[in-house]
This record gives sequence, C-alpha cells and structure tokens, in this order.
Amino acid sequence: MNLPYLLPRVIRHFLPERLTRYLLLRSFIIRPGLETSDPQVAVSRYVDLLNGRRQSFEGKRVLVFGYGGRFDVGIGLLESGAGHVVLCDKFAPPDDSHNAALLEKYPAHLFLDAGRTRPHPERMTLLQADIRDARLVDDFPPFDVVVSSSVYEHLDDVDGITRALAALTKPDGLQIHFVDLRDHFFKYPFEMLSYSEKVWRGWLNPTSHHNRFRLWDYRNVFEKYFDDVQIEILERNEAAFEKARPRIRPEFISGDIQDDSVTLIRLFAFRPRNR
Repeated sequence: MNLPYLLPRVIRHFLPERLTRYLLLRSFIIRPGLETSDPQVAVSRYVDLLNGRRQSFEGKRVLVFGYGGRFDVGIGLLESGAGHVVLCDKFAPPDDSHNAALLEKYPAHLFLDAGRTRPHPERMTLLQADIRDARLVDDFPPFDVVVSSSVYEHLDDVDGITRALAALTKPDGLQIHFVDLRDHFFKYPFEMLSYSEKVWRGWLNPTSHHNRFRLWDYRNVFEKYFDDVQIEILERNEAAFEKARPRIRPEFISGDIQDDSVTLIRLFAFRPRNR
C-alpha cells in the first residue's frame, strides 16, 4: 500500500467542494490550471498556436471551455482581436473578488452591475450551464475556435461533451485542448492507474473528478466527431511509468511505452462531423 499517496487522496476525495475551490483559487495545496495561475501565458500560447498556422483570433467567435470563474483569459483573447468570447463553466461561478480588480484596467470589456463586475454582453458572454444542453446549438452561433486547458481530464462524460462541442463548432472551425494525463497528485504521475474503478470512484477520485483517460482514449473519442484530429505529445515520463508498471491495471496499458508514458498532450480538432 502506498500510504503517502492514499491518505491525502482519501482526504481530497471527501473534502467539501466549497473548501476545495477556496484552496484552488489561492493556489494553496491544490494547484490550479494555467488559465487561473498565469492567464497571460495561457492566452499567449493560444495566440502563438494560431499564428503558427497562419491564423489569428481577429474577429473570431471563441469559446473558452472551463474558464474557472476568472475573466482574465476572456479579456486577453479580446485584447488579441477576438470578436466575441463565451466563457463557459458549469461548476465555477464568477470569482467576484478577483474580477473586481480587473474593472479599472479593462473598462472597455467590463462594467459594474449591481455591485458585481460583469463583462459587457456585446463583447463577452458568461455561460454557467451544461454544454450538452441541446438548446445551446440554437442559442449560440457556432464558434470559430474552442479552447481549453487542463479541463478535459476532469470530464465525467468525455464522449458526450466532445460531441456537444463539435456541434457548436463551425465547419471550418478549430478546437485546441491542452490535456494533462498525470495523476494530479503530481509526485505519483501514474499511481491513479493502479486502482479499480470501484475503489477509485468510491474512495480516491477527487471532487474535481479525474477520468483517467489515456492517450488512445482521447484519440478514439475525437476521431468520432472530427475528420481531422492531431495530437501532439508535449511530455512523457518513461522512468515513472516503468516504476509504476507492476501496479498499473491492464486496461491502462497499451503495450507501447511511447503511448503509455505520455503525461501531457496538445490536441487539435478540425472539421466537425455532426454539424
């Protein structure tokens, strides 16, 4: 038994969600994603990726999937030329204290509404809803670009959400997703793969949920809904995988160390099939 792993994991599993979010937003114990911890870098890498494909955000409709409650990334995309940004997060309400500090610097994008900082609706829209709601296809014009960072590994219905995002993407649109395949107890990047689904769900899965999808799982899902899927391997950790291999369950092993040891990917998806 790996007690240094199991004890914190059990505590994290039963930690109240309100306390979890408090710790996350303050980067205390629980590490937030890049769009929360360093939104300028998050925006810059999206901009650089489009520039590398001879594209830009200029005039485009952009969906930020899983924005975390803070408006920084949306503002950064607008400042980079986006025509309209939708910030979507089913679970994270706006972080009012943080967003209030942005108002003075970005009055072109934000305003005060009943004491709370909110985006000008003609520039940016907040969507705290389930992206699988079929009515959204009628409520929102399709998007040119859909982006997310460290969100996909937390989804409980990867297939359904990917299908929904494809339906919200223009025929010539693009999706960019950064996905972290590590156990988010980062000292043990593959330890979560050692437990049955029953044990993982019942005792160890954090309240933010970790779906334990591997590289091939993401590839299979996206290829169902897009004609062109490109996955770039950003990081591997073969040494850590080999160390954990004796405990890893067979369903998480493909037999190809190049795939099995992947820890971070960048996924591009083009030409949605179900529009």
